[in-house]
Order: sequence, then C-alpha cells, then structure tokens
Amino acid sequence: MTEKSDSGKKPPRKKAVALRYDREKEPAPIVVGKGIGLLAEKLIELAKEHEIPIHEDADLIEILSRLDLKEEIPAATYLVVAEILAFIYRTNESYG
Repeated sequence: MTEKSDSGKKPPRKKAVALRYDREKEPAPIVVGKGIGLLAEKLIELAKEHEIPIHEDADLIEILSRLDLKEEIPAATYLVVAEILAFIYRTNESYG
C-alpha cells in the first residue's frame, strides 16, 4: 500500500544528486551520483558519513536530476552551484 496525502496524491519522493568538481581537471562540476527514494536516502546517508556538505534546493535538484551520470552541469546552473561551492569552501576554511 502506498501513502497518499489528504489531496489523494502520493507524497513527493526524495531526490538527491551528488556533484564532483576538481577545478584543475574539470571545466565544470559533474554528476557523480543520483537517485530517487531509497537510493536518494542512501546517497544522503553516505554524504553524512563522509562529512560531505549537503545543500537542499528543490528547484536545483529538479534540473540536476535530469542529467546523466558523468555529465557536466548546464551553464544555466553555474552561478547557483558556484555560490554553494563558495559557501562550502568558506565553511571548510573556518572549521579546518
């Protein structure tokens, strides 16, 4: 049996996308993992175990989840992803 909300619709399934960016080797971040439902939960769990920062953005995940593995992120997402990466780098420097 599947859970349904009061409106009769199924609750949204969790999505996750993992990115890698090595500015010396790659011109843009690339998708290295993605999943929906249980696979998304496993990706998030692994990220937490390895102290990989997690950022939640429903609009961005909709765009990134459409990409294939090993595909570069689209140019339209560069600014928002750059802002997230800059925040992560600053955070790491503060706590490192």
